[in-house]
Amino acid sequence: MLAIPVVVAAAAGIAMFTEEPSTAQQARPPSSPPAIPVSVARATRQDVPIYLKGLGSVQAANSVLVRARVDGTLTQFPVNEGQEVKQGDLIAVIDPRPYAAAVDAAMAKKDQDEAQLANAKLDLQRYQSLAKQDFASRQQVDTQQSQVAQFTATLAGDKAAIEMANVNLSYCFITSPIQGRVGLRQVDPGNMIHPSDPAGIVTITQVHPISALFTLPQESLPAISVAMEQGALPVVAFAADDRTELDRGTLLTPDNAIDSSTGTIKLKATFPNPHNTLWPGQFINARLQLGTEVNALTIPSVAVQHGPAGLYAYVVTPESSVTRQPIEVGRDDGTLAVIAKGLTEGQQVVTAGQSRLQTGARVAINETSQQADSAAKPGG
Repeated sequence: MLAIPVVVAAAAGIAMFTEEPSTAQQARPPSSPPAIPVSVARATRQDVPIYLKGLGSVQAANSVLVRARVDGTLTQFPVNEGQEVKQGDLIAVIDPRPYAAAVDAAMAKKDQDEAQLANAKLDLQRYQSLAKQDFASRQQVDTQQSQVAQFTATLAGDKAAIEMANVNLSYCFITSPIQGRVGLRQVDPGNMIHPSDPAGIVTITQVHPISALFTLPQESLPAISVAMEQGALPVVAFAADDRTELDRGTLLTPDNAIDSSTGTIKLKATFPNPHNTLWPGQFINARLQLGTEVNALTIPSVAVQHGPAGLYAYVVTPESSVTRQPIEVGRDDGTLAVIAKGLTEGQQVVTAGQSRLQTGARVAINETSQQADSAAKPGG
């Protein structure tokens, strides 16, 4: 009977002992969440080019399909495929022997007719002398004059035939009509070629300088026309990734009509292409610079976020937390965004790590981005 209270008391003591740590744990303050790592950039003022972007393709400034102008056997192709040639360089030879023989035959015919003309003129002089003494009739004199005129005309035809034969002979030696790059050869030496061959012999394209055609919306045309009155407009050609710059040139002209089916205007630009980074048929992203916005407030484009209420950016506060700041973007070229409203110069905005952020969240700035931000500041 006396053992029962002892057990109850012991159990009560155990219960009192186990409840004390639980009460102490509840009294502890909760630990704060860790800072979220982010990259940042500073809103800065700088001169920003005003670009219009369009898709385009490269075309040779001049392109010539070299064809034979006379029938014959191709005997020589003295240039290499891909070689740069100048205007007048020899690029193909057709067997000239038949055409050289035609020149010789035409010259021989001319010599023969010259001899006949000389004889006809002597006969005319004799008839004229005899006619003065009434030993020849007037009809004989007139007939002989007609003979002299006939041989004179024949001689003129011989001279034309010689010129034509020389022209055909010159066609046997095909020279480059332009300065450019030799393409792939379409026919090998030893083959018979004709002027009607559709593939020709070779194509020569001029790539220095080179041209590009690109399109812009028709609404851009008034601004382009106004900007062209101030001088030549720069055009920058980028690769398909829209990041790799290929070359810089100038706008040559817009087309003389708007494409009514697409509502776009076609423009042509010319590039020096010194390193052959542009090639005929290549697709490019063209940027036409209309002017420059001076002292514009800018942030990296990756800092601009899209929300239900519009655009915003996460701004880092002095307490190393972030706040969600609504902004208005005047222009964004994919690299820099020009801020029209919502930020001030010097504010830090988050450029990476936004997916985990909300207003009031603590952040830890990446050291690499902080060093780059410091270097980007004036005097940094």
